[in-house]
Amino acid sequence: MSWSDPIDLYCERADPSFWAEPANALTNVAFLFAAAAAYMRWRGGGARDPATLALIVITGLVGLGSFIFHTIATRGAVLADVIPIALFIYGYLFLALRRFLRLSLASVFFTLIVFALASRALSYLLPPPALNGSSDYLPPLIALIAIGASARAEALRRGMLAAAAIFAVAVVFRTIDRSICAAAPLGSHFIWHLMNAAVLYLLLRTGIDVQTATQSVTLRTFASHK
Repeated sequence: MSWSDPIDLYCERADPSFWAEPANALTNVAFLFAAAAAYMRWRGGGARDPATLALIVITGLVGLGSFIFHTIATRGAVLADVIPIALFIYGYLFLALRRFLRLSLASVFFTLIVFALASRALSYLLPPPALNGSSDYLPPLIALIAIGASARAEALRRGMLAAAAIFAVAVVFRTIDRSICAAAPLGSHFIWHLMNAAVLYLLLRTGIDVQTATQSVTLRTFASHK
């Protein structure tokens, strides 16, 4: 097998040509819109922390990488798709554990290792084509629910659980793509893109709002002690 070998994973692709998946390719613009909207909120929020900005940039890279994958559609192009997604998952999880749940660095790294091992184990238990490859997204979904349920602040809890609910529906659309080809030649993978972009924006917005609120409390506390 070669990195240049074409792959066909979705309903919409009927041949190996560049524009064989127009819906799957073009809906990646939603990630660029999500990144742009998050950036505007980040600029207006006041906190402007570099960690959140990095996640915003990665969100844009998710869209670009997925566009490359759904147009070039080779074994090598898969890397452009999966690497930005993995960076966002682990980066956001680190940020959520550290900032939202206020865990120590040791606890954060231990949790990330457990998460990685659990994800790897699940990939062995449910290897593709099980769930059309969507089993990789079950650990992040569980993590979203767990963090949301553990959050003390009501706004944070609502944001995380809302993102988890949308993500769960998005995973369903990703899973059923190939099984509905006969009835819907476009499949449903493009809906996964649109809903997942909304999830990433909601997660970024939640992180920005939490950081802004934390900074505001810190400034008020500092002012009161002057």
